[in-house]
Amino acid sequence: MSTTRVIDEKLFDSVEPVRLVGARCAHCGTVVFPRQASCPRCPAGIMSAHVLPVRGRIWSWTLQAFAPKPPYRPPAGGHRPYHVGYVDLGEVLVEARLAVPREEIRIGLPVRLTTVPAYRDEDGTEVLTFAFRPDGRAGR
Repeated sequence: MSTTRVIDEKLFDSVEPVRLVGARCAHCGTVVFPRQASCPRCPAGIMSAHVLPVRGRIWSWTLQAFAPKPPYRPPAGGHRPYHVGYVDLGEVLVEARLAVPREEIRIGLPVRLTTVPAYRDEDGTEVLTFAFRPDGRAGR
């Protein structure tokens, strides 16, 4: 029986349904992802957990053609290029994998949060990471 886990539990508020958690400054309202202890904009900021929206738009993107530095682990068979970009969630830009076919990808494309396989652990556990896919509900 195959099991799964997420790449880093601190990034997620929940997995079913998938929700990311960042942090919001109590003083100035700045939102960051991933979470951090202090505000990057003001010295008085106390950060608290803040669940992020699941829908956004591609702000910018590129093809990750070479294997990133660790802690990246290539899948079985070696690195395969994938799309990565910034997704505008309204209150914060999130860097993420893009589960979008090349012919559909464009700046401004409506996307929705999902998970995709990152790699398999030595024991066979499939490790999932967050990504964004085209949002079929956009414009409805």
